[in-house]
Amino acid sequence: MKYSIYTRTGDKGNTRIGGGKALPKNAERIEAFGALDSLNSWFGLVRTKNDCGEDIQEDMALIQQFLFDCSSDLSIPKGHREYKLTQDHIDWLEKKIDGYSEEPEETQYFIIPGGTELASWFHILRTTTRDAERRIVTFMEQEPEEVNPFVLKFINRLSDYLFVVARVANARKGVPDVPYERSEKVFRISGDKDSSKAKPE
Repeated sequence: MKYSIYTRTGDKGNTRIGGGKALPKNAERIEAFGALDSLNSWFGLVRTKNDCGEDIQEDMALIQQFLFDCSSDLSIPKGHREYKLTQDHIDWLEKKIDGYSEEPEETQYFIIPGGTELASWFHILRTTTRDAERRIVTFMEQEPEEVNPFVLKFINRLSDYLFVVARVANARKGVPDVPYERSEKVFRISGDKDSSKAKPE
């Protein structure tokens, strides 16, 4: 059966969210889940570049599904249905971060994005994730009751995951990270109780 991909309903600058409510296409809610759509597309591209392990490839495939869940939760009014993103998704991501953090050499300093091509792509994903996070926060400030809090937590943690796997991508290829030359000590290393983690949260 053929179906039409176009509906013409958005030709005047509006779109409909879950429940049928019409919103301008530049509304903060639309900007928020639109940023996640863009991020998910970049993930699809980077998956085609991955050459450092099936473990990360499988992670990225799952993360794309979770990003769609995030978009879905942002696209519905509160109470329209149960949210899809839960604490379980954040726990999964934190477990991945902890596991991958064992691979690269410990560092106390900011690093310059780069190294291998794949690591560079992961840093692009990381900064694009931060862009999406800011869009979600803007929407949340406008309508705080309309944002599943687990979406924001997941996106915040995702940028940490991408920072770590960028370092893993370099480590698995034997390429050292490049430290920021004028960085103060910003990361805590094993056994160091005096250093404080100053990486943006």
